[in-house]
Amino acid sequence: MTKTASLVRTLAIAFLGMLSAGLFAGAAQAQATRTWVSGVGDDANPCSRTAPCKTFAGAISKTSASGEINVLDPGGFGAITITKAITLSNDGVGTAGVLVSGTNGIVIAAGATDVVTLRGLDIDGVGSVGGSLAGVQFNSGAALLIDNCKIYGFQGASGAGWGIRFTPSAASELWVTDSIISTNGSTGGPIGESGNVLIQPQSGGSVNGHFERVQLLNAFGNGLRVDGTVSGAGALNIELNQVVVDGSGNTGMVAVAPATGGPLVNLFVDNSTSSNNIGFGVRSVGANATVRLTRSTVTNNTTGLGTSSSGVLASYSNNNVSGNIGGSDGAPTTTISPK
Repeated sequence: MTKTASLVRTLAIAFLGMLSAGLFAGAAQAQATRTWVSGVGDDANPCSRTAPCKTFAGAISKTSASGEINVLDPGGFGAITITKAITLSNDGVGTAGVLVSGTNGIVIAAGATDVVTLRGLDIDGVGSVGGSLAGVQFNSGAALLIDNCKIYGFQGASGAGWGIRFTPSAASELWVTDSIISTNGSTGGPIGESGNVLIQPQSGGSVNGHFERVQLLNAFGNGLRVDGTVSGAGALNIELNQVVVDGSGNTGMVAVAPATGGPLVNLFVDNSTSSNNIGFGVRSVGANATVRLTRSTVTNNTTGLGTSSSGVLASYSNNNVSGNIGGSDGAPTTTISPK
């Protein structure tokens, strides 16, 4: 045997010894960019397609930042706290459930540049009074995309309970498409402080948001509350297109700013409907709150349009505001000429 061959053989034996001692275990357990969960999986698995995990929480530790957790077949995959850019995706394989009671369904506490996507999930708060807090609780991150999801049954006590509670402390974006958010809110407290969707940046936070083809149904409180009342919060700019808000226990859509001062709170409503709400169909509260309404229907609410504390409600004069059952359709504070 030559000296070169002998050296190669010695190095090979040493390498095999190191493997058997587990010195390369970290490399063998490297995170994957795509992992899988299954109703019959096991979190001890590597979360591959052929050996999937059981829960989202089990899979996320094995998924790299900006990676994707895919649902392989129907199942209940449990609550999860997300601290990095990630996608949870169910592309039509059946119910991908997050079923919780007494807690949040999905909490997002990600980094300043992280984008989180939730697609095709069924997020269920059980519906017990005084039960769960929020279907999706967003604390931090660059953006959240919710697509083709159902979020329902988050019914907290004493003013708690939201389908989506979006409360960032930095600039963030919220996009919601093709989703149904229903029967969330409080049945045992101030109903104006709960409901289907709350967008309320904290000190240092601001929000740009867009909702398209979304149904906000039967809230125990507000259908959608866009709220700039937290001291130190920045501007809110929220757009709705083809959104239905129906059956809320309070106002259907409301933009709220402090009575004086505070950030600009802008809600633009296009080609949408607010109906059958016990309260106002659309409301603007506070001098820095502005709702702009175009091509939309406001009907069968206790009151159609309303403002208070110098809120602005501007109409493009192409809306259907009629048939509100409390005897008042209300009126915009100003009209806008289309350009």
